[in-house]
Amino acid sequence: MDRIIEKKKWPLKKILWVTAGGLFILLILYYIIFADKSSKLRVQEERLTIASVEMGYFQDYITNTGTVEPIRTVYIDALEGGQVEEILIEEGAMVKEGDIILRLSNTNLHLSIMNREASLAEQINNLRNTRLLMEQNKLDLKSQLIEINYAIIQAKREYEQIQELYKQNFRSKDEYQNAKEYYEYLLTKKDLLIESQKQDSLFRDVQISQLEESVLRMEDNLNLVRKKLESLDVRAPVNGQLTSLNAEIGESKGAGQRLGQINVLDSYKINAQIDEHYISRVQRGLIGEFEYSNKTYKLELTKIYPEVRNGQFSIDMEFIDDLPQNMRIGQTFRIKLELGAPKESLLIPRGGFYQSTGGQWIFVVDESGNNAYKRDIRLNRYNPKYYEVIEGVEEGERVIVSSYETFGDVDVLILKKKDNQ
Repeated sequence: MDRIIEKKKWPLKKILWVTAGGLFILLILYYIIFADKSSKLRVQEERLTIASVEMGYFQDYITNTGTVEPIRTVYIDALEGGQVEEILIEEGAMVKEGDIILRLSNTNLHLSIMNREASLAEQINNLRNTRLLMEQNKLDLKSQLIEINYAIIQAKREYEQIQELYKQNFRSKDEYQNAKEYYEYLLTKKDLLIESQKQDSLFRDVQISQLEESVLRMEDNLNLVRKKLESLDVRAPVNGQLTSLNAEIGESKGAGQRLGQINVLDSYKINAQIDEHYISRVQRGLIGEFEYSNKTYKLELTKIYPEVRNGQFSIDMEFIDDLPQNMRIGQTFRIKLELGAPKESLLIPRGGFYQSTGGQWIFVVDESGNNAYKRDIRLNRYNPKYYEVIEGVEEGERVIVSSYETFGDVDVLILKKKDNQ
């Protein structure tokens, strides 16, 4: 008897196709969801600079080139104008305070002194004549007082005699009255003479005082002019080296014109130019150092110049202890200037990566050493050797610090070993 064979709904072939299609779809979904979609770049490892993140003391300092300058420079100006008559010391020579460097001549100044001396002599002569006249007046007044006193004595005696005789009716009343009036007239005249003598004496004293003050002023003015005459001999104000002399025989120099300069060589200072980025952190008292002939020399920042030019400002540093031997003005040294005390921090060596990333991220090498991944970081301060890291990496991790200019916008670097080329 025949059986009816039922047709299978899911033949094996169909099941295989459905299964394969499902697996394919799952693979696509997995790739979309879980696959690494970051951009990659293969680079030669030996062309990179890889450094380890270290824990160490961050020294906050900067390095700049410093130039040796004299501890002090004194400028020589012409106090009085004139013509260069003689040059006694040439530039480059050592001078002592008071040495005559050059002489100027000024005919007008000589004539002014002669005129002032003549005026002074005339004023002194007027003072002498006034004093003589005053003495003569005193003598005349004394003579007049003597005469009037003598006349008063006689008039008094005559008045008293007539008064007695008048009481006895031997003299008339008119004679008595005349004698009395004459006696009183002489007394009044004496009082006026004494008052006149006082007033004349006061006037003469004031006149003499004024003349004496005038003479003193003229003498002071004459002394000032003579000092100007002395200033025609241009002298060295300090001990040092005459480093420049701007004068030629016969040349005319005006008052206040610069003639030269003297460098005081008792000590030296170092002048350096600092980037304006550090202007808020640089202050007096900071310590700097440099090496010379296998010895370290310490410096102290003593002066900060306020003006900023071309993005830099200037500082002066003076030696704390010894000076280097055979040091010369204009010689340069590499100065290390400390901006703060050392602090323990995570450190990354400085490199070209900063130019491309601005310190915002860095490539960190994984444990296998085959790949390097981009990672965000945060940097703080930096010195010529290290960056101070605040976050993003840990001690012992290795990072690429060389330039990233050829990497483009990639997220992963595949490090090719030299042996695999």
